[in-house]
Formats: sequence, C-alpha cells, structure tokens
Amino acid sequence: MLEKSFGLLFYLRKQRNEETGLMYIILRVTVDGQEKEMSVKRKWAYSSWNAHANRATGTREDAKQLNVYLDSVQSKVYDARQ
Repeated sequence: MLEKSFGLLFYLRKQRNEETGLMYIILRVTVDGQEKEMSVKRKWAYSSWNAHANRATGTREDAKQLNVYLDSVQSKVYDARQ
C-alpha cells in the first residue's frame, strides 16, 4: 500500500552540553503522520542556516559541500521510498 503523505525535512537541533555554537543537522521523515528523526552526523552554525530552504547558506566551500551531502542523503531517502 502506498503512503498518502510523505515529507522530508532537515533542521538544526542544539545538544545540551554543546559549547561550540554548532548544532546537529537532523533529518525528519514523515509518512502518513508518523515521524522518524535521525542525525546526519554533521554540525552547522545556526547563523548560516536557511530554515526555509533546509540548507546551509553562503558561497564558501564548506557550505557547498554540506549542501551536496544533504542532497545525496535526500536522494537516498527518495530512492528507498520507491
């Protein structure tokens, strides 16, 4: 049976004892109202994050590499969905 709704979201979450100012990037997948979250094992600064685009902002090489990595994770999720 195919799902009726599907959503994918990247967002930042601060950890309790984190002093560096970096936050973990979390992937949330929602299928028919059921949410599952997992870390993508990367950290990023909140000031350089675009919450609407769910991507890192900026033209620096590290931001470009992170966005390419997030695109590959997103692609893998969509491949697994099919």
